[in-house]
Amino acid sequence: MTTPLLTMFGAWVLRALDEIGRTLYFLHDALRVTFRYGLRWDQIFEQALQIGVRSSLVVILTGVFTGLVFALEIGYAFGLFSAQAWIGPSVVLSLTRQLAPVLAALMVTGRAGSAMAAEIGTMRVTEQIDALHAMAVPPMAYLVTPRLIATTVMLPLLTAVFDFVGFLGAYVVAVNVLGVSSTTFINQILINVDLKDLYSGLFKAAVFGFLIALVCTSRGYNARGGAKGVGNVTTQAVVVSSALVLIADYFITALIYDI
Repeated sequence: MTTPLLTMFGAWVLRALDEIGRTLYFLHDALRVTFRYGLRWDQIFEQALQIGVRSSLVVILTGVFTGLVFALEIGYAFGLFSAQAWIGPSVVLSLTRQLAPVLAALMVTGRAGSAMAAEIGTMRVTEQIDALHAMAVPPMAYLVTPRLIATTVMLPLLTAVFDFVGFLGAYVVAVNVLGVSSTTFINQILINVDLKDLYSGLFKAAVFGFLIALVCTSRGYNARGGAKGVGNVTTQAVVVSSALVLIADYFITALIYDI
């Protein structure tokens, strides 16, 4: 019984290492082509619009209701100890350090990451990428690098928006529902929350954005098997990206606290 389990585990580890190697080689190829042919700013701005601006609504909705719910839950918990004054810093610290970068990344993965994998995958199986080669247009510089840059830049901006609307949601609940003084709510935040808390969350968001774009573009670029293959790589891209966001969140958090 032990041997089959070890065999399955070993096969899984080998597949994981193979995927990591393929992805790193894909990244190396994208960087090499970019340095050779330069950046395509028109594509970068277009992808920034697709990934950032058009994901803003879902990020705002998620941020508002996260702030509302989190303030309500913390408010009732802190009310048991007559510590409602700590609602503000507790919510804002949780948002800036953890919730905003992680939830914004997951929202972008579901909306924009899946679209990246599906679009590039469709181009691969319909031989449009081969057509780019034939027209002397480097596919990596045209399809991959703009998405990497746009996602890495736009996700921190979306995270900052998430922080702001989450704060507003928490303020509304704390002041209007739980009866916390507006002055107390804001003063406690100013005393207990530093800019480094905001910066750490934005740094996480940039790393998450890079990982999401790298995984989704590499999966789509290597798609095979027609429409079914595109569907499979899109699902894999979303699952792997979401898992990597959570894994990276732990290690980056541990690194930040060590520093």
